[in-house]
Amino acid sequence: MSKKIYCTAQFTPKDGEFEALFNRLKALEPNTLREDGCISYIVTKHIQSPFADGDSMPIVFHETWASNEAFEKHCQRDEIVEFFNSECLSSDGLVESYNVTVYSDE
Repeated sequence: MSKKIYCTAQFTPKDGEFEALFNRLKALEPNTLREDGCISYIVTKHIQSPFADGDSMPIVFHETWASNEAFEKHCQRDEIVEFFNSECLSSDGLVESYNVTVYSDE
């Protein structure tokens, strides 16, 4: 079995802030992709499909990490902590709501 961790980080922007939030999240990709243990890290926009009509937040990160330790180290990076503090937890941030979950294939 692998030790890989799969993270789904979903975001709903405040009204009128979709593009600003999407661009802010895109800016996190380059440095994260250089982190030890990062296998993939991509921010995506929800699209409509008659074959996938479930509920979703409009912006979703799909992440794969080599281990839980690599994922946890990523979460503690200054750039990531600053994003969550300024955009998710601050009343002045771009995020209305968010949900971060992790999964294992074991």
